[in-house]
Amino acid sequence: MGRIAEHTVAGGRLLDDGGELRVVDVRAAAGEAFERWPVVLRLLAENVLRNAEAGERERSLGALVRWLERASSEEEVEFLPGRVLMHDTTSTPALVDIAAMRSTVAEAGGDPSALNPLLPVEVSIDHSLAVEDYARMGAPVRNMAHEIRRNRERYRFLKWAAQSMDNVHINPPGTGIMHTINLEQLATVVTVQDRGGERWAVPDMMLGTDSHTPMVNGLGVLGWGVGGLEAQTVMFGMPTTLRIPDVVGVRLTGRLGAGALATDLALTVTHRLRELGVTGEFVEFYGPGVSALSVGERAVVANMAPEYGATTGYFPVDARTVEYLRQTGRTEAQVALVEAYMRRAGLWFDPAAEPTYTRTLEIDLSAIETSAAGPRRPQDLLPVSAVPAALAAERRPSTRAGELPEFPVAIAAITSCTNTTDPRLLVAAGLLARRARAFELSVPEWVKTSLAPGSPAAASYLRRAGLTEDLDAVGFGIVGFGCTTCIGNSGSLTQPVAQALEAAGSRPVAILSGNRNFPGRVHPDLDLGFLMSPPMVIAYALAGDAAKDLSSAPVQRTADGRDVYLADLWPDAAEIDAALASALDPADFARDFRVASENRLWADIEAPTGDLFPWDESSTILRRPPFASLGEGSLLGEYTAHPLLVLGDDVTTDHISPASAIPRDSAVADFLVDRGEDRNDLNVFASRRGNWEVMVRGAFHSKTLRNGLAPQAPTAHTTYGPTGELMPLWDAALRYRADGESVVVIGGERYGMGSSRDWAAKAQRLLGARAVLADSFERIHRSNLIGMGILPLLIPAGVRGDLQGMAPGDTLHIDASPGNVRPTAPVAVSLLKAGQPPKEFTATAAVETAFEAGLLAHGGVIPAILAQSTQTA
Repeated sequence: MGRIAEHTVAGGRLLDDGGELRVVDVRAAAGEAFERWPVVLRLLAENVLRNAEAGERERSLGALVRWLERASSEEEVEFLPGRVLMHDTTSTPALVDIAAMRSTVAEAGGDPSALNPLLPVEVSIDHSLAVEDYARMGAPVRNMAHEIRRNRERYRFLKWAAQSMDNVHINPPGTGIMHTINLEQLATVVTVQDRGGERWAVPDMMLGTDSHTPMVNGLGVLGWGVGGLEAQTVMFGMPTTLRIPDVVGVRLTGRLGAGALATDLALTVTHRLRELGVTGEFVEFYGPGVSALSVGERAVVANMAPEYGATTGYFPVDARTVEYLRQTGRTEAQVALVEAYMRRAGLWFDPAAEPTYTRTLEIDLSAIETSAAGPRRPQDLLPVSAVPAALAAERRPSTRAGELPEFPVAIAAITSCTNTTDPRLLVAAGLLARRARAFELSVPEWVKTSLAPGSPAAASYLRRAGLTEDLDAVGFGIVGFGCTTCIGNSGSLTQPVAQALEAAGSRPVAILSGNRNFPGRVHPDLDLGFLMSPPMVIAYALAGDAAKDLSSAPVQRTADGRDVYLADLWPDAAEIDAALASALDPADFARDFRVASENRLWADIEAPTGDLFPWDESSTILRRPPFASLGEGSLLGEYTAHPLLVLGDDVTTDHISPASAIPRDSAVADFLVDRGEDRNDLNVFASRRGNWEVMVRGAFHSKTLRNGLAPQAPTAHTTYGPTGELMPLWDAALRYRADGESVVVIGGERYGMGSSRDWAAKAQRLLGARAVLADSFERIHRSNLIGMGILPLLIPAGVRGDLQGMAPGDTLHIDASPGNVRPTAPVAVSLLKAGQPPKEFTATAAVETAFEAGLLAHGGVIPAILAQSTQTA
């Protein structure tokens, strides 16, 4: 496309050197409502007007206009993204489902090749790189070799999928983290589509099967995370239907002060919005402070949307967006198109605008201070000075032995797309490392250090800034380009920490620049962790003691006895700006990504061909899942059920379906070793998501999870209600099924918070759960439960204690017949305890749309797709 020559507009048209582009004139269609809408609703309106059929178009536009009456709505609209983004450990189960459905369709006499994604699907292989090698030259090469060796069978499958299915493209290992790739390579902000022979300029809108997809909101692209099951509905042409969201406006004023970084702002926003309560809502940032933030800084804040519970964390397009597009090497033609379209479409940011929001919150950027979050949740904000007190509250009697501190830093990882995508944060870390090197400081031997940027371009700009050797000198050499520690691929702990854990002499702590610190997520043996900025990670690594107050105590003492404080190491803003100016070259981003894509180890993997995948019944990696069959039906109905588990608050998807290392002493390990696997090289749970037998045995496998039916039992055990026997969860599920008994799961507040992993729902389906009853659900997990045909039920406050107090042998009678399950419908439930009268109450179906109710009636996404695919077979 040629450069925009004139920003002239004629009706719903835009002119450029390549000809005329049609545009949707939302302002003309919406009238005076347009200026009052938040930008995210303007974008939803554009999507509706462009994609919906005539009758649905008018209805949906009217519903969006009526939203302004209460700044809220119970009406629905359909959303059609332009593309889907997945990573290897969410794409594997999704593509395994499709491969299994192809086998089912073929067995029914249909054409398996007809099952293809209808939208472009980008897959990023970023979730499987582990930190095996670190703090020495050649670590990235050795870590990549380990990754390919361990995951070859799974990667072979992914290559088959890309070759046999339409619209699937894979970005090989080493190309970076999916959300960084999205920002730097994939996102267009505005794209050109051919529709009926005419060229249209349209906003770039997308969905991703990772909860941190909203990172791209920092670039002004509307997108959010969904579970793999919801993504499958989109991939096969079914609509994504959503209730028109409440929109929370976060008004930003001022600018970040000395010492404050984007991480500190993101942690503050997370804390404030969790306090406000924005689960499932759209968040949009507005006000004059927005203009003071770079796209890199905005992206850090947007990335944390799932941590503050929102669907989006949207920043509108402005001059900073254009600046970022140039910084990352986009063409001048694309940059010009973005500005011309956004201005023409009324989507260009106005710092003085005051749209209508459901609720608002104000944050003064100048008040942000250096912060941490922890020790167990990302919303638990602390000033650095309060970290020692937070750890003191975790102190427990022990017979301490050895020379480690009481709370040694076990892992210090600069990790995650959240904080490694913004070059400013990595440069700040490098400058702190330079000062530490000048003082000849070193990291204690018990600290495992790593730097895993989201982009291969990071190596170029850090080298150009002269910071690579400084980072290497303090143990933070690059270990590869991928999620690593943030997703639980932290590798083994150092020997001193492992010995301290065995002796129960210390409580090791993880320090990371990631987005989640749930117990056991970073490493199964670590239940304490703090999130903080990359330079603070290095500071704590140097200190070696997580309980040291770095706001006042020295980080370390030099060889000649001088105390070195954090202030001695911290770079000022001018120093960071100067280093950035010398470091960034727009040519790096496309070139380094292209070079990384030419991965020889990936290219050497041979994949099968053909429309049907050749399943191997002996594989411990890939197995055809039982729920992708024509025999699976709806779980709705009227029934009496035993509780399989009774769980409390903040049960995360990491608790339900871990992604971290498979413990060598677990029942899952025994299962794999019996099938020929090496107990010392079992990889992580995430690598086995193509094998349902492994994943169901790994369900609820968390040392920190307490099951009220068996509070003192080993991990992943429960009490079988009819007999009172204690047994592994999977054995109990099989017993209930054999006895013809139904089961449900009881949860508390925020059930299913965390990652968007569909296996957290699939495992519960395989365990036989027909419903999950909880005080509240996190958005993506609620959707995934419905995608697997499991009914999420919200319980009234008055019965929380009764359900949390359920004992083995107690049951629930639930009337969830298909005709009664509608959006937010009441569902009659009775609690039945021996020798007591039934306690009756009304739960609420956590179902938001008629489409979701339809999925439940089918039994979930996969039965719905199979019904559609086999009706003509």
